[in-house]
Amino acid sequence: MGEVVAVIKIMPNGVDVDLEKLKENLAVAVPAGVDLKGIAEEPIAFGLVALMATVIVGDVEGGTDSVENAFAEVPDVESVQVAEIGRLL
Repeated sequence: MGEVVAVIKIMPNGVDVDLEKLKENLAVAVPAGVDLKGIAEEPIAFGLVALMATVIVGDVEGGTDSVENAFAEVPDVESVQVAEIGRLL
């Protein structure tokens, strides 16, 4: 089985969300078997900043579903979506 790298875009539910605390909560929420490589900030507009989490998961059907679901349950998260995905060679 191969591995897949995915960049997951997490939108906080407002500009007043403590991004450092949100990053910590996301790191804790990562499911077993998923490798979190980092979380970067991406300015959107009007002070809103998205978090871009890079994860490595197994190359199986629904591989990022568990990560997306776990991130969606974290407090202060408005939305979660896969922004990029690619196979590791």
